[in-house]
Amino acid sequence: MGDQDIQNINEEQPQGQPELQETTAGTPQEQQYVLVKFLHSSETQLCRMVEGEKIDNGEYVIVPSRYGKDIAVLLGPIRNVGGYDPDESEEIVRKATEDDIETYQTNLEKEEEALRICREKVEKHNLDMKLVSAHYLVDEPKILFFFTADARVDFRELVKDLVSVFKMRIELRQIGVRDESRVLGGLAVCGRNYCCNGITDKLNPVSIKMAKEQNLSLNSMKISGPCGRLLCCLSYEYDFYREEKAGLPQEGSRIRVEGDDFKVTDVNILAKKIHLQSRDGRVLDLPFGNFHRDEKTGSWNAVISDIIT
Repeated sequence: MGDQDIQNINEEQPQGQPELQETTAGTPQEQQYVLVKFLHSSETQLCRMVEGEKIDNGEYVIVPSRYGKDIAVLLGPIRNVGGYDPDESEEIVRKATEDDIETYQTNLEKEEEALRICREKVEKHNLDMKLVSAHYLVDEPKILFFFTADARVDFRELVKDLVSVFKMRIELRQIGVRDESRVLGGLAVCGRNYCCNGITDKLNPVSIKMAKEQNLSLNSMKISGPCGRLLCCLSYEYDFYREEKAGLPQEGSRIRVEGDDFKVTDVNILAKKIHLQSRDGRVLDLPFGNFHRDEKTGSWNAVISDIIT
């Protein structure tokens, strides 16, 4: 990651998270909360501004993380903390200095070598684990190694070997496949950056039901991301489709159309049409406005108008 990568790391505002202000952070208030994004892991965290400190959106800060003090980019002040717990927020240590940013850049080169050495040690100890990344903390003498594995791994001897090489504190962190995609980033099937890396790390649960509700192909190759899990974006429009379909005939239901019996075979939310088929093979595509529900019986009826296919 070079200078340009750091500059572009905040191109997209996180989706589904507290609304961010465009104003400069540090305006005197009872308590100013801001959202920051760690450069290495792309995790976001709620933080408190230091009273009297002036830090603009997009500037770099040193913040306590669950791994130790590290560099992050300030996304902006927050109007409403939403689902965050203010009691779990961390206070920003300081605005990142030129030395901090230079240290971060230098560490990026050192991390490649650290990852190579660790891979050799993993092979030496014959451990069933996949190394994802290495990360030097900016403000603490510590190296983090992130890995994935199908089962629990006993890496005590590996840690001893690594300490003897790097002469500093070593931590190995097992993460899931979704976390791996968030840390590494990449291009998704839509041609944009992974949602978990470029938009938000607070992901909603995703199920196959969401794909069915949106009439998407159930081919796992088409609705799964590079991590092998269902696409995170399946949850983005799910509520819209569910709300729209709640006021329409359900697929498989029978409908009387000017005296004839038809079966609903497809409800196209985007085209705003419902596909019908009769027992004798006739096919109709009618707009939503042609369907009317009897309030007493709950049954649906439709008129053909001029649209017949």
